[in-house]
Amino acid sequence: MNHFIEVLLPLPLERNFTYAISRSELPLLRVGMRVAVPFGKSKLYTALVVGLDTEPPTAYEAKRVYEILDEKPLVSELQLRFWKWMASYYMCTPGEVFRTAVPGILLLESETRISSEPSWDNPLSELDFSESVVLQALQHQSSLRVSEISSLVERKNALPLVNRMLKQGMIRVEETLSGGYRPKEVHFLRLHPVYQEEAALEDLLKSLVRAPKQTEVLLHLFQLQQGAKKPVKSTDLEKQTGTSRSVIKTLLDKGVLEQYTIIQDRIGNLEGQSDQELAVLNPEQNKALQEIQAFFRAPKPVLLYGVTASGKTEIYSHLIADTLKSGKQVLYLVPEIALTTQLTHRMEVLFGSRVAAFHSRQSQPERAEIWYHLQEGGEKASVILGARSALFLPFENLGLIIIDEEHENSYKQFDPAPRYHARDAAILMASYWNARVLLGSATPSVESYHNAKSGKYGLVEIHSRFGGVLLPEMELINLADSYRKKQMAGHFSHRLRDAIAETLEQKRQVILFQNRRGFSPIVECLSCGHVPGCPNCDVSLTYHQQRGQLRCHYCGFHRHLETECQACGTATLDTKGLGTEQVTTELAELFPETKTSRMDLDTTRGKHAFSRIIEAFEAREVQVLVGTQMVTKGLDFGNVGLVGIMNADTLLNYPHFRAHERCFQLLTQVAGRAGRKDFRGLVLIQTYNPYHQILKQVTTGDYEGMFREQSYEREQFKYPPEVRLIKITLRHREWNRVEEGADWFARGLRGVFGAGVLGPEYPPVSRIRNQYHKQILLKIPKGQPLGPTKNSIKRIQKSFDAISNYRSIRLVYNVDYI
Repeated sequence: MNHFIEVLLPLPLERNFTYAISRSELPLLRVGMRVAVPFGKSKLYTALVVGLDTEPPTAYEAKRVYEILDEKPLVSELQLRFWKWMASYYMCTPGEVFRTAVPGILLLESETRISSEPSWDNPLSELDFSESVVLQALQHQSSLRVSEISSLVERKNALPLVNRMLKQGMIRVEETLSGGYRPKEVHFLRLHPVYQEEAALEDLLKSLVRAPKQTEVLLHLFQLQQGAKKPVKSTDLEKQTGTSRSVIKTLLDKGVLEQYTIIQDRIGNLEGQSDQELAVLNPEQNKALQEIQAFFRAPKPVLLYGVTASGKTEIYSHLIADTLKSGKQVLYLVPEIALTTQLTHRMEVLFGSRVAAFHSRQSQPERAEIWYHLQEGGEKASVILGARSALFLPFENLGLIIIDEEHENSYKQFDPAPRYHARDAAILMASYWNARVLLGSATPSVESYHNAKSGKYGLVEIHSRFGGVLLPEMELINLADSYRKKQMAGHFSHRLRDAIAETLEQKRQVILFQNRRGFSPIVECLSCGHVPGCPNCDVSLTYHQQRGQLRCHYCGFHRHLETECQACGTATLDTKGLGTEQVTTELAELFPETKTSRMDLDTTRGKHAFSRIIEAFEAREVQVLVGTQMVTKGLDFGNVGLVGIMNADTLLNYPHFRAHERCFQLLTQVAGRAGRKDFRGLVLIQTYNPYHQILKQVTTGDYEGMFREQSYEREQFKYPPEVRLIKITLRHREWNRVEEGADWFARGLRGVFGAGVLGPEYPPVSRIRNQYHKQILLKIPKGQPLGPTKNSIKRIQKSFDAISNYRSIRLVYNVDYI
């Protein structure tokens, strides 16, 4: 007799599915365990059990579960509730949340394998070349992947060939589960116990007189053990001796050496808790800590608004220590992976192996290991320091969530679904786990500060830097005047160049900020005006001098820069605009003996690239650091005397309702890197518009003034926090279809919501990866329930999908669009 279970598949499906299971298997299952199930014609997927002993389906015949993958639940019922809320709130499917939440290595999928059909015995001479190549290869190995067949026959798409051979009965196709998490095994070597006695060892060495390489391996083994019989890795022994693996294998076969395996943790080797004590707080920090704890008892989320270098991290450390003493776990969110390098080191010094970093630059096995450590609920990895994806980890006893630099828009995921905001989702998540939430920033978002002022959040403020250090002196440089008076050296004004020279003479360091990577965003022909563009996107190609390439920052398309214009054939190409590469090049010409480093997406692609750049700058091996907004986000360098902003106008003139708020935040944050220890720093801002109100507010540190102005403008024009926004994007490869579909959908929305619908309009870049985009913005006023609003949108979508011409248009919902 069959029983039935309900499972959640990691696919964008609107509903769960029911599968059959035997009576003997049912007691082995619990909600949150993984099972492998067939879905579609033949594919196997990892599904999550969400319901036991359910009713059989009426619309289809339930397939049987292929395999039970877990002995205990991978996901708790509390996590499943959180996922369900996230799918509902951010208008996506639970399967999309599932795929995002769980490390990919734990989501096994079937792999298509091609094998020969035993009954096929026709001569190969009757087949065409490609078919005979495949069958010959299958005579030497049991099965092939589709990608391997593509390589054999030198075709990009081998599926037509596979289908033809399948219909003729030459081959058969089967699905097998592949991948999966495996603990890290490290192989060690030691002398066999029979040779531990001195006499036996002496006889052994005599017997190896005619095998000098084997003798050398043994002597190096004794040297690495250093008399303490400590474990020696087989790889270390190979490297030390410089011999081949075969020599060691010979000693293993003779029984001279013995190999054994140790399971090693991937997430760090620190053991226990560090002996270093927490920093002593000054009176202002201590007052802030007490106020935070009072709000926690209320309980309500708390916004800690403290100027740059005011010592917010020390307050976080005290709160973490108190939470750990109560036996609970801590989630410490940071907006950028770059920040985890410095913060992880600082936290490990205080809390040892209790700290673990979690972010997308880690390998899949490392992420899976952190997942399992958290599930065990032990001391190891009880403080998670990570980017927004750490929100989905399986906390058993979460007590505190810290969201550092809460204003950062990198907390918002844009693609793929779920398009969640980690700050907002963390506040809801805390209510499920009964945890406390602390938001920290020197430049809070308008929404968070509004919530704090209205009493929804607790508000704690620190207005002075730690140690009484003054905030940096700020100066605006008028680029228009500098160019007119010929006081420019490339893109450096004489004032900025002299300030860099003076700072370097004082043995201090410099940070230069330019929020655009590459050498130049535009390459233009001076004869005909042609600008090379991306064939897949409506955007110009950015010139990267180091690679000699033109690259698209949207789809990744790249090609070499030609010496002649492709339109008119003349060699009159010139670059326009400024990127970090060009800043670095000009800096090398102005200060040839100065060691300079660049920190942007191009230089930080490797797993450890962030830490290498940051460590070199901390160790003062690098005098000048040039970077994009990566350098603005909470990094703590004690020797930075000067911060230079190459051009502030690109931030001011961005077409977005948050442009001025983000400009204030970015400039204030990057300025905060200067003079953080015993001296006052200097910040120089180059601009064509030094009289702009936002720039004046930045130089005077007038956050309250910026907040009042932005709040007034948003109240007048109906933008957050006065309203909530849902952005609806329509995507398709055909321009006409997107145009018609967007107009139809907008009319449907206006019929329900009236004047709250803006658009449809094309975004600044309207074609990306050969898909045309058109956007509709829906403003939801205060007091209008969000749930019924989303239901109305979904009803309109059902009518939209019922029209055959629009069914292929992809709809993307971005709730709480920022």
